[in-house]
Amino acid sequence: MGIEIVSKPEALLYEGVDWDYDKIKRVYDAVEHIALKEMGLTVYPNQIEVITAEQMLDAYSSIGMPLMYKHWSFGKHFARDEMLYRKGYRGLAYEIVINSSPCISYIMEENTMTMQTLVIAHAAFGHNHFFKNNQLFQQWTDAEGILDYLEFAKAYISQCEERYGYAAVERVLDAAHALMNQGVHKYPKKRSLDLRLEQKRERERQEYQEQTFNDLWRTVPKPTAGQRPPKSVSERKKLLGLPEENLLYFLEKKAPRLEHWQREILRIVRHISQYFYPQKQTKLMNEGCATFVHYTIMNRLHEKGMINEGAMLEFLHSHTSVVFQPEFDDQRFSGINPYALGFAMMQDIKRIAEEPTEEDRQWFPELAGSGDGMAALREAWANFRDESFVLQYLSPHLIRKMKLFSVRDDAEDPYLLVEHIHNERGYRSLRKMMARQYDLGFLEPDIQIVDVDLAGDRKLILHHRVTNGILLDESDAKAVLRHIANLWGYEVQLVEVSAVSEAVLKEHAVTAPSGIV
Repeated sequence: MGIEIVSKPEALLYEGVDWDYDKIKRVYDAVEHIALKEMGLTVYPNQIEVITAEQMLDAYSSIGMPLMYKHWSFGKHFARDEMLYRKGYRGLAYEIVINSSPCISYIMEENTMTMQTLVIAHAAFGHNHFFKNNQLFQQWTDAEGILDYLEFAKAYISQCEERYGYAAVERVLDAAHALMNQGVHKYPKKRSLDLRLEQKRERERQEYQEQTFNDLWRTVPKPTAGQRPPKSVSERKKLLGLPEENLLYFLEKKAPRLEHWQREILRIVRHISQYFYPQKQTKLMNEGCATFVHYTIMNRLHEKGMINEGAMLEFLHSHTSVVFQPEFDDQRFSGINPYALGFAMMQDIKRIAEEPTEEDRQWFPELAGSGDGMAALREAWANFRDESFVLQYLSPHLIRKMKLFSVRDDAEDPYLLVEHIHNERGYRSLRKMMARQYDLGFLEPDIQIVDVDLAGDRKLILHHRVTNGILLDESDAKAVLRHIANLWGYEVQLVEVSAVSEAVLKEHAVTAPSGIV
């Protein structure tokens, strides 16, 4: 007769709802062990800061970055969010996490101890692992240099305000912020700069500017006999690097009437916009990764006897609220919840790797039955963005489980048509359509600078290539064009053209401003 040895459960990390720093340290150590040793995650060093609700609102308003420069729009967002929070119309996030090294996680002092545990698992290890390992973040961000760069940017803009006046600086920032979505390089040209060297580079650029700016942009006289004829349109575009989709970059480098400090502010806003570009392309994956990590870690803590049933029930209540997906006919439905879809896809990848069906083997021959679900997830987290992730991993099983279908809404047809459902014919179409919902090339307008005659009237010409039949809003387009004209210093024209036929659909123009200074 054998003797069964029952191991004693490990001591509880905490009891009750109240937290203190000793409990947080014990929880952090336990979570770290599971994340690194059992799940195989790799992370930046962590820095966890406890803040108040008001400080969380302040972090909201400045796009979640510490050491941010001052701008009126941040105060506007703070006032709006605070009003909604105080009246109970909106809750606050349990955490904010910064893609930096060390990775900074803000947790609210109003959280219970269980929520602090969840947040540490979610942000300090889930998001942190994704930030460090995803290829987009490796290509575009400098986690070790961003905090130093923000400190430089804040000090530089503050100096400009003292020297040139708040109104002049605010006008440049207003224009730059209006162009943030069109102020990124979408394809890597070279390795990202070391942001810690930007202060030194700024001084070098200023010295170079003083030596070359006037000669480069002096007014060109009318050609006389014997002079070289004007360059052709193709030569001119080649010299200026046109077409150019990064509007902030072109204006920073080519706008003839900007002073050095104004160009540097455009560069600061452009760097910050570029820093957030990977996050815009990976929201589904990033949140899905963090949600899967916190779910796995919290369950392991409970299995090991380190949190009790009361803490587990509190966690499950919060978790199910986060991943809740209303049905299409529910009044609360507002689209696909990225937490719900991301978490479901992470669980599905693990299932396919460890317990595949025959259908899984047909759709995912390399993944199905590979045996190590965490290895498959780590590979997906490292090598995909939202669009390609959905195209690669959204399975027929999950399409059925989530009851996905597509509806065709034709403006000329009074009826809606259910075009694709979760069946053999619809799986691939639904997967492509779902992936397109995360394609920034489809969601954001394709606007490029296509021409400018520097020897003539210097009118800046932009094209909006219309791919989905939706034209720009008239008032918004004019407002943004005025910002561009303020930076450029001359007339600006935006032409909306069909990406299929090249036909001109609409034109917008703003006359030359009086200047930005």
